[in-house]
Amino acid sequence: MKSKSFYLILLALPVMAISIAAFTSTHKKPGQPSPVTIANGFAVVELFTSEGCSSCPAADETVARLLAKNKANVYVLSYHVDYWDKLGWKDEFSSASFTQRQNQYASAFGLNSIYTPQVVVNGSTEFVGSDEARLNAAIESSTENQSSFNISLTIKRNANFITVIYEINGNTAGQLLNIALIQPEATVSIKRGENGGRTLRHVNIVRSLKILEAAGKGKTNFKIPGDVTSIPLQVVAYTQEKKSLHITAAEKQSL
Repeated sequence: MKSKSFYLILLALPVMAISIAAFTSTHKKPGQPSPVTIANGFAVVELFTSEGCSSCPAADETVARLLAKNKANVYVLSYHVDYWDKLGWKDEFSSASFTQRQNQYASAFGLNSIYTPQVVVNGSTEFVGSDEARLNAAIESSTENQSSFNISLTIKRNANFITVIYEINGNTAGQLLNIALIQPEATVSIKRGENGGRTLRHVNIVRSLKILEAAGKGKTNFKIPGDVTSIPLQVVAYTQEKKSLHITAAEKQSL
């Protein structure tokens, strides 16, 4: 007849095995390689907007709420286009190059024209920028996919200039590298146009964009706009297929 102590030992064995496994999985021996970490999925949200468009403030608010959630690996970029500038109010953040970028997406998606507010997620889906439900669904779907590359950034700031040193791990054939200088927020009183009399808040405004061949490593320089030399800025870099415009990886650094 077996004693009670025998049965207690049998019951304790599985617990001991689990404890040993947990210890060995979190405590590596000297010289043992670190575990490989798989990159998380990501979502690059590009909003095409304008201060001259009465439908755009709702989209600005939508991406601001998204940003406030502080979701990992979600990158928001607000591109202010310039084709509203002749209709009563000139958007100080607007650029013809951002309008050109939106036209490239229109061609990729087979659209007959461009419009605001428009959101493009990971270069692969587009919709009205104020459609919050669709935006959340697109982000959830996008973040299930893994990055194709790893991008590392080193930022050096010197007076009114910054140098961005980048390195991309992976086969970058057929890829572009977009590097955007981001102003985290701004509040503007609109005097004329469709939004005349309103005070608008913008988030993650793209102040400058460099588009480069996605070489393995390199660097580029930005001149910081005079109105933001004394505030914190960000740099967002993301790789993109030349033909489809699908975004394949992203990274961010704050200054």
